[in-house]
Amino acid sequence: MTLEVRRPHVRLTRLGLRNFRNYEGLDLRLDGRHVCLYGSNGAGKTNLLEAVSMLSPGRGLRGTEFAELVRQTPEGDVAKGWALSADVRDGEIDRRLSLSLDLDDQGRSKRTARLDGVDTAQGELAEVMRVIWLTPSMDRVFAGPAGDRRKFLDRQVLAHFPSHAGASAGYEKAMRQRNALLEQGQKSRGGADPAWLDAIEMGMATAGAAMAIHRVDAVKVMQEAILARPEGAFPKALIDLDGAFELRAADGMALTDIEQEIASQLRENRGRDRAAGRTTEGVHRTDLRVIHAPKGLPADQCSTGEQKALLIGLILANAQALFERDFAPSPLLLLDEAAAHLDSDRRAALYDELTALGGQAWLTGTDRSLFDAFGDRAQRFEVSDGIVREN
Repeated sequence: MTLEVRRPHVRLTRLGLRNFRNYEGLDLRLDGRHVCLYGSNGAGKTNLLEAVSMLSPGRGLRGTEFAELVRQTPEGDVAKGWALSADVRDGEIDRRLSLSLDLDDQGRSKRTARLDGVDTAQGELAEVMRVIWLTPSMDRVFAGPAGDRRKFLDRQVLAHFPSHAGASAGYEKAMRQRNALLEQGQKSRGGADPAWLDAIEMGMATAGAAMAIHRVDAVKVMQEAILARPEGAFPKALIDLDGAFELRAADGMALTDIEQEIASQLRENRGRDRAAGRTTEGVHRTDLRVIHAPKGLPADQCSTGEQKALLIGLILANAQALFERDFAPSPLLLLDEAAAHLDSDRRAALYDELTALGGQAWLTGTDRSLFDAFGDRAQRFEVSDGIVREN
């Protein structure tokens, strides 16, 4: 009989900050339970979640430039950089992750990431810890434009495949270059250089094919996790992708063949894209379709409360999918103001599901009583003007 091996759950046991947002200095000690942060609006609760989110690839849950995270004094003085560090318990192993930004007198910045004291790339921190989050800005993601759903989708995919960040950035950069080259060619008598366009479009195709395969894989395991969840407070969803190249990937087309199809489409669309002033087709147009399974309704036709419950269900399912993968560390969940909009029964159900997952979640709310149903399964901290006290 083959025994199934699971990676142990990952938890933060300390978070340290220096000149990050409204925190001049912080050394927050944690015992591995869930973390509940409460306090008035503007006290700095979300800033703590943002700090944790910076330990994953990208620019964190607010998508902010690194230089904008530097603390400013009430008098308007700006610090010379910021730093954060985290002690992580990976099963029985203790790890140290850190990230910092230093600014010189000319405003130039130097970014440094370290893993166990050794310089590394920020993306490499994801090999120790994955992070997924839910923020109030996502509440209307189903009713908003496709770009919002695509951004939400890619954040979930990134937790499965940290390389998805590089593929997405490479695709966007190449697409901007292609659009600029087509525009320049429209203005010049000879048109854009076909060889140059071929090279740029091949770069888009390589990155786009990887993105399509990543998305299909992540959506597949998320759907499996959704269907495996018991019926409860958060309704099940049916999810799929509305994108031509994701469909090819779902049908089993090889990566190199998808690359060639993307490159061929871009080549054929040059005239149309030149007239439109943009790249009209590609993985940057993919949409995430979500159906409220019990009602058979598209998510955008559901009530605000139903959409919120669907969204929480998707986040929980993605966390479960990540827990079940044998190549990825277990994720941390960051839930910003999620409990405030749930009734008491759904709050209790959420805390029970988080406990059943077995990892660590960070939650924020304005009132301590929002977390009463957690009982002794969580640490509670009061946040006030950059000061954090366990309570």
